[in-house]
Amino acid sequence: MTGSPAEPEANEDDLKRRFKEALDRKRDEARERHGTSGGGGPKVRGTHGRADGRRQFRRKSG
Repeated sequence: MTGSPAEPEANEDDLKRRFKEALDRKRDEARERHGTSGGGGPKVRGTHGRADGRRQFRRKSG
């Protein structure tokens, strides 16, 4: 297997291209499934606000 130095580089480029195409296909399928055009937004909203309007204090029983 005596090849030129350009062969491994070409194989790496081909491998990277195939992985990128597979990732793009996976992202497109996920967008179609969820009906969104892209991510970027938070998954949980309103995490820093108060849960209730007023805090309740309870006595210990016992």
